[in-house]
Amino acid sequence: MRFHVLTLFPGFFASPLECSILGRACKEGHVSVDLHDIREHAHDRHRTVDDLPFGGGGGMVMKPDPVVECIEAVHEAHGPQRTFLLGAGGRPFDQDLAQELSQLNSLALVCGHYEGLDARIEAHVDGEIAIGDYVLTGGELGALVIIDAVSRLREGVLGNPDSPLHESFTGEPILEHPHYTRPREFRGQPVPDVLLNGDHGKIARWRRKESLRRTLERRPDLLAKHASDDLDRTLLQEIAEESSKLGAENT
Repeated sequence: MRFHVLTLFPGFFASPLECSILGRACKEGHVSVDLHDIREHAHDRHRTVDDLPFGGGGGMVMKPDPVVECIEAVHEAHGPQRTFLLGAGGRPFDQDLAQELSQLNSLALVCGHYEGLDARIEAHVDGEIAIGDYVLTGGELGALVIIDAVSRLREGVLGNPDSPLHESFTGEPILEHPHYTRPREFRGQPVPDVLLNGDHGKIARWRRKESLRRTLERRPDLLAKHASDDLDRTLLQEIAEESSKLGAENT
């Protein structure tokens, strides 16, 4: 199986890919891991890949252009790939998903960093994967977890092919809002106007609402643990009404 890892830090992977079962699998040709440096697709002399978030806030956001161009370069050079972001808002990674991915011949993993990735990158991938309900410095560790868990399900990687059949698995609980940075428009997708007007009250309300919307759509189980206040109940009601209206328009 061939993995393509898109990252700002290719050197991060050197030691883990040489060790233990994964190292042997790579050496014997059962698994290969190609590392692609996102910075090579930046267009300024400083190889800038991040910028300040629209709407304010701490941290930096990865720009869409270098990441998407890196994804496109992988697809052009190696053919269409199932491509996933590594991020806290994705489908939880479990053994069922590892088994599903192990049926592929190749897979591309995009490692985020800093505060997150510009949300418009999501239009250029097949989905997002989260390895747990916690925050890491970057997606590189998550990519290694996926590579390891998926590789060991491939024929020839483990000494005993029956080994995987007998193994066990095992602040506020809502997902983060979408992030946007420059450019204001990327391939027909504009940054939401509310993030450009400087009204921090409206920005905070929009972010809270989009956090609830993402959680409702992607991890509804988390809302069962969430103690909603009056504002959250109002926002959830608005989301439900918007969803109902959209459904009626599409019928």
